[in-house]
Amino acid sequence: MKTRRQWMRLAGAAMAVPAFAQKRPLDLAQFEPRSTLHASATAVQRARFPLIDFHAHLSWGDPAGETNRLIMPAGELLKVMDAKNIGVMVNLTGGFGKSLEQSVQDLSRAHPDRFVVFTQPWFGKVAESGYAPWQGDELRRAHAAGARGLKVLKSLGLVVRDQGKLVPVDDRRFDPMWETAAALAMPVAIHTSDPEAFFTPIDRYNERFEELNAHPDWSFHGKDYPSDRELQEARFRVLARHPKTTFVVLHVGNAENLDYIAGAMQKYPNMNVEFGARIGELGRQPRATRKFFDRFQDRILFGTDAVPNGHEYPQQVFGERLYEIYFRFLETSDEYFDYAPAKVPPQGRWRIYGIALPENILKKVYWNNAARLLGRKLI
Repeated sequence: MKTRRQWMRLAGAAMAVPAFAQKRPLDLAQFEPRSTLHASATAVQRARFPLIDFHAHLSWGDPAGETNRLIMPAGELLKVMDAKNIGVMVNLTGGFGKSLEQSVQDLSRAHPDRFVVFTQPWFGKVAESGYAPWQGDELRRAHAAGARGLKVLKSLGLVVRDQGKLVPVDDRRFDPMWETAAALAMPVAIHTSDPEAFFTPIDRYNERFEELNAHPDWSFHGKDYPSDRELQEARFRVLARHPKTTFVVLHVGNAENLDYIAGAMQKYPNMNVEFGARIGELGRQPRATRKFFDRFQDRILFGTDAVPNGHEYPQQVFGERLYEIYFRFLETSDEYFDYAPAKVPPQGRWRIYGIALPENILKKVYWNNAARLLGRKLI
């Protein structure tokens, strides 16, 4: 007759963990979990309506403004555009000076119905005497050369310096440039700040640890960098100071805080938003995102931050798979799917949900909102 203690000892031995299943460390970079969730998957290979990708980088110019190189031949770009129902692509990095002229020649002049080229401020001259009026005049020259908008990189506020100090987004030297953009009806695509995680320590609490650990130079934590909120507020001071200038705040401004951005949209009627490279944020808060799209449906522009194949950012590589994910996010109510065409989620280990926009809003987001700013016919 076995005692209770003996039976418990035998049961414990029977439940012993096999050697192959015992706890062992796993490098996070090797962790590629496969979901066992049986969720519907809708293939959306082509946009329901023609679209304007308001945020693409099809060429890069050199800092001296001398040369501009297409990352992919226009003919190759057009093949993907036709397959995915992309009517127009906006090359935000058209450069300045001779660089801009080359971008215009290769894209919008060669294919005027398919490409639009934006120019950029000449930040390399910001410390020179007389820069403020010169930059305003330079924007007029860029417009005459074929530029139809102005792109302001996030380097304003985070990289551009004068005598060692960061030049703030709301520096008065740019006032003539903002006003010239208004006078020429040139929309300003402005990228200010970065994801909030880029302003916090790269530690175990940072949800973008893998991304920042691989690219520590992307971090703006510490040193003399302003905070995310300080950068956001500086940009909004520019919007308030130049109410006649049309601004398109790229990346939704701060996709992690839609209430904050909604408050700004309500306050500044000259503010629009674009969501390139941010469906990873929007898609994990689908109910709040859908409400945001419903509320501001006339001021949200489609964008991907797409870069032709070979670029280092896997979530932004120009290709058919990238666009299919965006279409699925906007057009379906699918649940729990990848937000980027990458083996491992590039921004953080989460998945997204579709927001199933109705057709009347889809037409605005895909085409009409951008077409209105660019002087194109509405659909």
